[in-house]
Amino acid sequence: MELNKTYFYTAAILHWYPLLKGHVFKQYIIDSLQYLCQREKLKVYAFVIMPNHLHIIWEMLALNGKEMPNASLMKFTGHKFLEHLRQHDPNTLPRFLVKDPHRRHQFWQRDPLPVELYSPHVYEQKLDYIHDNPLQEHWSLAECPEEYFYSSARFYTSGEDDFGFLTHYEDAI
Repeated sequence: MELNKTYFYTAAILHWYPLLKGHVFKQYIIDSLQYLCQREKLKVYAFVIMPNHLHIIWEMLALNGKEMPNASLMKFTGHKFLEHLRQHDPNTLPRFLVKDPHRRHQFWQRDPLPVELYSPHVYEQKLDYIHDNPLQEHWSLAECPEEYFYSSARFYTSGEDDFGFLTHYEDAI
């Protein structure tokens, strides 16, 4: 990813394990997004946090130290996940053991998918995809997009930003 370009980004939990089913893990992601937006490292135009993956439409504005903001998000949340599981659910930790000389545990798969957005039509297509994700039959997390809390859908239907970091996608076009 490059600075000052907008991307549709997908990241999944290792082996698609439903770690993000619990609200505390979703909140770690929200906290990191809030921090990075407040420090003007990125803009978030839309997102949804699903039980085992997330989708975000965002723009990297500046490096966070020496790394891209998306790397900071993955690193921060990984540390928080590890800390939480060590304290509250150590039996789940073996699911995330990896054979890597640099780490014992890994929470995010190594293949996040960034797709650069280049037209209003593509923005809207990805926005609909993000907001409809919780409604898919195999998830059935809500009856309508704005009912699912861990999403930007309410922001787009009511203008309410429950998270304090959202920017309307039309500002990116």
